[in-house]
Amino acid sequence: MSVATISPADTSRRSLVDGKALPYLLILPALALECVFILYPIVRGSLFSLEGPAGDLGLDNFRFMVADPAFWQMLKATFIYVLFVDVIILLVALAVALLMNWSFRGRGVVRSILTVPWAIPDVPVAITFVLMLDPTFGVFNRLARLLPWVGDNQQWLLDPTLAMATIIIVTVWKGFPFYSLVLLAALQNVSDELYDAARVDGAGPIGQFFHVTLPDIRDTIALLAVLAFIFSTQQFTLIWLITGGGPVDATTTLAVAIYLQAFRFYNFGYAGAFAVIGFLISALATIAFVIIQRRLAREE
Repeated sequence: MSVATISPADTSRRSLVDGKALPYLLILPALALECVFILYPIVRGSLFSLEGPAGDLGLDNFRFMVADPAFWQMLKATFIYVLFVDVIILLVALAVALLMNWSFRGRGVVRSILTVPWAIPDVPVAITFVLMLDPTFGVFNRLARLLPWVGDNQQWLLDPTLAMATIIIVTVWKGFPFYSLVLLAALQNVSDELYDAARVDGAGPIGQFFHVTLPDIRDTIALLAVLAFIFSTQQFTLIWLITGGGPVDATTTLAVAIYLQAFRFYNFGYAGAFAVIGFLISALATIAFVIIQRRLAREE
């Protein structure tokens, strides 16, 4: 009668699979992709930012950037664009989510239609809006002339203020469905017992919104605010195809400036410096979100 023996190799393999190493083995492919497509470009772009015109390493690109008025104009345009996009897209998304949270006939169909702007690629969206904004036969001017104080066709993409307003509106229209669906999911997780208790205490719809709904979805709104900030900071396709960064650099945001420096002026070092600034801005926004979220969690 033979007794089955277990080899040391089988024992070590079983302990590896059954032990704590299995989760790390499972995430290795994802980590490899992150390193190749995210970490390496960040490191390479940072090295580009340190390369001077003569090929030497230093901070010449950052010194020139600080003294360049065009950089500060670009930074101002970026913050104006990001601020308005973040505020408007969250307000629109919250309003739409509140409407979609009501129970009415055909709600599922309406929810499906709302996802259309998010599902359409950026290029068709940009081309469609450029045609609609045409100063001669565009539908936007036809609608604008219905207003009593508008008599002439508007040059939507040739006026700096109108051009900035245009790309803000297009960006909000393109992105709000995603934020609406996330907020809708958060609204559906709010307990009905909280609303019942608020009604017993005499709170009306507005009081229920500010004392029940907003506190319960506060963390979701904060997370979406950070995502909207990063999304708008990195937005390139819509801005480039609609305005090209013009007129007179009024809509040249950070992403557009990086493209211009790298692929039009072939100044890869200066483009790398811009990219480093964009990375730092996004990182600071993320760190601020984590700090605020932890403080709110302590208060609760």
